[in-house]
Amino acid sequence: MTKLHIIGLLKGNHFEFTSYLATLNETQFCTAKAGKWSPGQQLEHLVRSVAPLAQALMLPKFIPGLLFGKSNRPSRTFNEQVAHYQSKLANGGKATGKYIPNAVIFEQRDALIAKLNHSLEKLSLQLNSFSETDLDRLLLPHPLLGKLTLREMLFFTIYHVQHHHQSIEQARLDATFSGR
Repeated sequence: MTKLHIIGLLKGNHFEFTSYLATLNETQFCTAKAGKWSPGQQLEHLVRSVAPLAQALMLPKFIPGLLFGKSNRPSRTFNEQVAHYQSKLANGGKATGKYIPNAVIFEQRDALIAKLNHSLEKLSLQLNSFSETDLDRLLLPHPLLGKLTLREMLFFTIYHVQHHHQSIEQARLDATFSGR
């Protein structure tokens, strides 16, 4: 998958997610099943996930190499990266530390969507300065998945928003069928 295709999927998947959230009423946006995050919290989690990646891409390219090394293997494909993430989740992997969202109220929705869109725009613009080779050579740390090539991190980011979108839709379906 080329850089241009990656940028298109990043923008498209996040747009679908934020557009969907914009249709939720206050109850839908703020309600969570026991032990799960509300759609608002999932939005904040994504803001907390995308913003550091956008910031990392603003650093001079040699910094990640100094901090995390360079890849000595080919990047995983999109499907391989998704399977790697799903495997970690199936084995109990969860968000930790700064990636765990606070309680989110309905009045925060538009501001959080704007923050996510702003970070995504910064990320997309920064990607223009990276070559296809850079995407497969530079490494960045992921708190659950370990060191990923930049391409793998972008694949994760593309899928991550889909994962949360599907989670929210499934919770709404479950609530509908349970009579809530």
